Amino acid sequence: MINSNKYNLLVVLGPTASGKTALAVPLAYEINGEIISADSRQVYRNMDLGTGKDLDEYVVEGQQVPYHLINIADAGYKYNVYEYQRDFFKAFEDIHRRDKFPVMCGGTGMYIEAVLNGYKMIQVPSNPMLRKKLESNTLDELAGVLSSMKRLHNTTEVDTKKRAIRAIEIETYYQSHPEIEVELPELRPLIIGVHIDREKRREKITQRLRSRLKEGMVEEVKRILELV
Repeated sequence: MINSNKYNLLVVLGPTASGKTALAVPLAYEINGEIISADSRQVYRNMDLGTGKDLDEYVVEGQQVPYHLINIADAGYKYNVYEYQRDFFKAFEDIHRRDKFPVMCGGTGMYIEAVLNGYKMIQVPSNPMLRKKLESNTLDELAGVLSSMKRLHNTTEVDTKKRAIRAIEIETYYQSHPEIEVELPELRPLIIGVHIDREKRREKITQRLRSRLKEGMVEEVKRILELV
């Protein structure tokens, strides 16, 4: 059993096809826990094969291990990091209120970082005047502006002009509203990183893709396109 006085969250993270779910679900079962997914694709409904939800793996010895933040958004909706952090802590507190133990499982780095590092996430309104001022800048110029305002955590913030402008918009809002404080629950995580040989992982990904194509992944995509 996990020492709940020392830890209040178990985190199982790793790359695609590393066996995260196969490890996290039995662990959750053993410690009376529930899974909180950290996967930016599995939040979407009807994307079962393509995102590898494998929900049958959430049954251990005939019992369902509860899971959260899977199948919570419609295809086409732009679910974001702010919403993930908010929804994670809602699930986290709900699980603890019921005397269960939360187990975060996934591989979406920005989701995991936003939670574990306690990023200040605020729903920032759009700023049309700032956007108009920035739209003529090149991507390199926008990246320079953003890097002068904050340390860049990853390149996804500046991989397109649209994202770079939005990132500057958010940082500008933060700097002009220093009084805003975000209260987050204290986390005491035990983190398990799953490592797998690269070649073995490639083989697993290939096998998984072939299996999902046979199971109807192309048809699943066609159905989704009809919905959006």
